[in-house]
Amino acid sequence: MQQRTLGNLQVSALGLGCMGLSHGYGSAIERTTAIQLIRSAFERGITFFDTAQIYGPFINEEVVGEALAPMRDKVVIATKFGFDLSSPDDLKTLNSRPEHIRRSVDASLKRLRTDMIDLLYQHRVDPNVPIEDVAGAVSDLIAQGKVRHFGLSEAGAQTIRRAHAVQPVTALQSEYSLWWREPEADILPTLEELGIGFVPFAPLGKGFLTGTIDESTKFDAGDFRSTVPRFSEEARHTNLALVELLGSIAARHRISRAQLALAWLLAQKPWIVPIPGTTKLHRLDENVGAADVLLTADDLSEIRAAVSSVKLEGDRYSQAHKSGWGH
Repeated sequence: MQQRTLGNLQVSALGLGCMGLSHGYGSAIERTTAIQLIRSAFERGITFFDTAQIYGPFINEEVVGEALAPMRDKVVIATKFGFDLSSPDDLKTLNSRPEHIRRSVDASLKRLRTDMIDLLYQHRVDPNVPIEDVAGAVSDLIAQGKVRHFGLSEAGAQTIRRAHAVQPVTALQSEYSLWWREPEADILPTLEELGIGFVPFAPLGKGFLTGTIDESTKFDAGDFRSTVPRFSEEARHTNLALVELLGSIAARHRISRAQLALAWLLAQKPWIVPIPGTTKLHRLDENVGAADVLLTADDLSEIRAAVSSVKLEGDRYSQAHKSGWGH
């Protein structure tokens, strides 16, 4: 697989978002199956793996650590801090105090079976802790050799600038896809100016852009999409118009909707690295195939016109989720 650069960190053009293996979309898949999927991704050229403390909590880091231990020196592992996970009731409590960051990182290192985290993100901006203090704490961890690179997630342009002035930010991870294009307004120009890479999560619209979800789809109780306004039955009925348009374009290219959505992201900037997740090997192969899809300027114009013609319905998070946990 071709390589891309986030800041000055080289990774595969596509990463693997590991959250769904153990968090967010219903029951966790069996551990050995999850480990095999991660290793299969590596065999297919993926060298960039994304996890977080809160996925589980903690279980996902353990799975990723075990899966990648045999090839640790050949992969880039990204994880995240930023929530107080001292009890199940604290899953939405932000905590980016420097002393908490230090404790969190030491615990993540053990779960990941490594002595250094390649890319450490603040999972969500903590309004109670100045971003300069957060960046300073991560800078100290970099100086100690526990962390290589600093990242932010879902941060605004001014927060990115303030953090970057203290400790250079390597990458921003935020939602970006053909059905959530808000980062194009302020975030992408800021990142380009500062030389920061961008890692879109939910690049397939949390599964919606694949064409496998319609208004009749039922979500498990543990699937957070059941609480998301954009995934209500009424919203899905309306938003399927976008999926149908993308399907007609993908069919002409003889690729899947998922491959079209990922190829579109890759074509936006050379420093964008999407991290689609999956629990199925055939979907992994499908996603990996997107890295070889080349879209022309005419293709991109057609896709943009199609997306602009559809008014999407529903917020991307419920009010409860806006406070934070998970993607």
